[in-house]
Amino acid sequence: MESIVAVKRLSALAQENRLAVIRLLVKAGAEGLPAGEIARALAVPPNTLSAQLALLTNAGLIASRRDGRSIIYTADIGGLSDLILYLMEDCCQGRPEICAPLAEAAQRAVCC
Repeated sequence: MESIVAVKRLSALAQENRLAVIRLLVKAGAEGLPAGEIARALAVPPNTLSAQLALLTNAGLIASRRDGRSIIYTADIGGLSDLILYLMEDCCQGRPEICAPLAEAAQRAVCC
């Protein structure tokens, strides 16, 4: 991943509501959530949420699909994984025990 992409993704996450959206969508899994349900769950006005969702989509952190009249949003696990791997790429200075908690958490995670 290029550093400019990492900065764009980190910038997208550097706001309380957007971070909450990502965490909510990660929990929702591949099924995702409609925009209205996200707005209600986070108590965010729909117009504010719309701007937040656009920014997260543009950063490659979430994806959307149409389901009838609803737009369903999901976390882009590939985009999130790429960012985490980029941040951890040079981790540990040859001491894997430093990163062991992260590796253990990744193995416990149930995803997609």
